[in-house]
Amino acid sequence: MQSHHRPLLDGLQILDFSHALAGPYCTMLFALHGATVYKVESPTGDMGRQWGPPFVGDEANYFIAHNRGKLGLSIDLKRPEGIELCQRLADKMDVLVENFRPGTMDRLGLGYAALHARNPRLVYVSISGNGQTGPARDEAAMDLIVQASSGLLSVTGSPDGAEPVRCGYSVVDVTAGMMATIGALTALRARDQSGLGQWVDVAMYDAMISAMTSNFMNYLGSGVVPRPLGTAFAAVVPYRAFLASDRTFTMAVGSEKLWSAFCRAIGRDDWQSHQDYATNALRVKNRQTLERLLEDIFLQRPAEHWLQVLRGSGIPCSLVRDFAEVVEAPQSEHRDMFPSVSCGQGSTRVTGDPIKFPDSPPVPLMPAPRLGEHTRVALREVLEMNDVEIDALAKQGII
Repeated sequence: MQSHHRPLLDGLQILDFSHALAGPYCTMLFALHGATVYKVESPTGDMGRQWGPPFVGDEANYFIAHNRGKLGLSIDLKRPEGIELCQRLADKMDVLVENFRPGTMDRLGLGYAALHARNPRLVYVSISGNGQTGPARDEAAMDLIVQASSGLLSVTGSPDGAEPVRCGYSVVDVTAGMMATIGALTALRARDQSGLGQWVDVAMYDAMISAMTSNFMNYLGSGVVPRPLGTAFAAVVPYRAFLASDRTFTMAVGSEKLWSAFCRAIGRDDWQSHQDYATNALRVKNRQTLERLLEDIFLQRPAEHWLQVLRGSGIPCSLVRDFAEVVEAPQSEHRDMFPSVSCGQGSTRVTGDPIKFPDSPPVPLMPAPRLGEHTRVALREVLEMNDVEIDALAKQGII
C-alpha cells in the first residue's frame, strides 16, 4: 500500500479563538493530523487552564489534553492594535474557529462578514449554545445547560426518576466539537470546487438533537415521552447492565439470531419460542418480567463466567470497567489510546488519536502551549513582521 509521507492536513492553517472544550476539541482533531493551529488567547488565558486539579506544574491536565499540538498566541482583543493583528492573521488562514456568544466577534470587528470580505477563502466556524439564529440565540449555555434543554437529562438516570443524572462526560461539548470538525471539512471540500469559504454555524443544541436521533424517532413514532431507563434501551431487550455474583457487566441482544444464541447459552432454549419473548417486540412489551428472570440467573455466577459464555455465543458484552481498568487494558495499549506527552514542567498521559490512518504516519505528539509561547514566531512567520515591530507591540502590552 502507498505510504503518505506528509501529515494528512499538512499546510492547513487554522486560527483558533475558542476556549473551554467544544472549540478546543474541534481544533485538537485538526492538530492531531498535521494542521497548524494558532490558538489565540487573551492576556489572562483560556479559562480551561485553571480547570483543575490535577495539574502538571501550573497547567491543568484538562487544558493540556485539549490543546496539545497547537501554537499559543496571546493578543489583547480589547485593544484596536490587537484586533488589527487578528484581522491580518485571518487574511492568511484557511479556517477560523470561535465559540463566543453570538454577536461577540462582530462587535470586535472579527465577525464572518468582515473577515470574509478580506479573505473570501476563509472557512469560518462558529460554535454556540443555540446557534446564530432563533429566539434562544442569546441565551448563555454550557454543557450541563444544553444536556437539559435538548432533552438528554430527561432520559438519563435510574428508572425511578428520583433525580436527573448528568452524562458522565461533557457529551454536548464533545459532540458539538465533532460536528464543527465535520462542518469545517465539508466547507473546505466545497471550497475546493468554488474557491470560496463559508460560515459554518454549529449549535450545541442542534448537535445533541441530531446525536439523539434514535431517541427522538422513538418519540416521534409513538408519541410516548421517554423516561430514564438506567442502562436499558427503549427499543431492544435484553440490552442493559446486570449484576453478577461479584460485579456488574453489560450485554446486548440486538437481533433475533442473537436471541436464539443467547437462549441456548444460558440454558433457556424454551424462551426462543415463548409466547412472551419470541420476538424483540414481545420482549420490549414484557421487559420487566424478563429482566427480573435474567437478574436471578446472572446473580448465580461471577461476571467473568457470563462474559465467557456470552462471547462464546457471539453476544456483545463487557464488564463495567472503571477508568483504571480502561487505561491498563491491552486493547488501549495496542491502540495507543493513552500516550505520554511532555510539558514544560513535566509529562503526563493524554488520550490518544481516535482516528487511525494506517497508510499515513502519525503526527508527533506536541505539548500544549504555554500562554503566548508562540506569539513572536507566528507574527514573524505569518505576518512577516520584524523584531523591532514585535518588540514595540510587546512593550505596549498588545501581545
